[in-house]
Amino acid sequence: MKVDIDQLKVTGEHPISLSDRDPAFTGSFQDKTAAKKKLKKDILRMADLQYRLYAEDRRSLLIIFQAMDAAGKDSAIKHIMSGINPQGCEVYSFKHPSTEELDHDYLWRHYKALPDRGRIGIFNRSHYENVLITKVHPELLLAENLPGIQSTKDIKPAFWDKRYRQINDFERTIVENGATVLKFFLHLSKKEQKKRFLERIDNPDKNWKFSYGDIQERGFWDDYQQAYEDAINRTSTSYAPWHIIPADHKWFSRVAIGSIIVKALEEMNIQMPALSADERALLQKGKEKLREE
Repeated sequence: MKVDIDQLKVTGEHPISLSDRDPAFTGSFQDKTAAKKKLKKDILRMADLQYRLYAEDRRSLLIIFQAMDAAGKDSAIKHIMSGINPQGCEVYSFKHPSTEELDHDYLWRHYKALPDRGRIGIFNRSHYENVLITKVHPELLLAENLPGIQSTKDIKPAFWDKRYRQINDFERTIVENGATVLKFFLHLSKKEQKKRFLERIDNPDKNWKFSYGDIQERGFWDDYQQAYEDAINRTSTSYAPWHIIPADHKWFSRVAIGSIIVKALEEMNIQMPALSADERALLQKGKEKLREE
């Protein structure tokens, strides 16, 4: 079985509506058995491709995860990247910006966290928080001390237009300098979020994952859905596309994300470093010297 990646990819040619995307969609997979087999195969392939990416040392892969609370970002990263060599991969979870970070533009801390050439970087939440949570709670923008913005009344539609453009420019720049960018929105239903919140409350081992603030944010569900929809429509580009991943079934979201990552790495046409004639001669010389010991 295969994942129909084109069904999940947002081309940017036509506006999408999240209400038209089924969070419980599983494609041709009827249950988790076949999905787990496919994911296991993709994890092995990913490990090989990561090794080649690290050896080539010319390009990088940036993977961005965005979602509502309890959509499964953490577990997706844990399962999908389980075969990756930790030396070639870094995960950044962006929390509330520090005082130092607020004294710079909002992209500054994300530039600093970009993966080196040859490495895979994962953003667990990202620069998109600056057009998501800040759009739902515009009062948070006041902490940035931006010129011309003294109160939320100063935040006009043109402000968000500029932010979408800045994000597109940021992503275009890193792509043109050797990065491949994949963006995943884990699309969870409100019903499934409720179920997962209750599981976190009822399971002592998962209590730490829950805070009452999660319930308060759930009250802004429709606002967040609109903010995500706007962001995806304005920033899904040919060079940095969004993929809307149905997240009501974690086993499907994992196999879908894994398939997309493998396909992206394969399309990079990664080349192992080729030695020159002189370097090959030195290898042979070293081999002979070792045998003589």
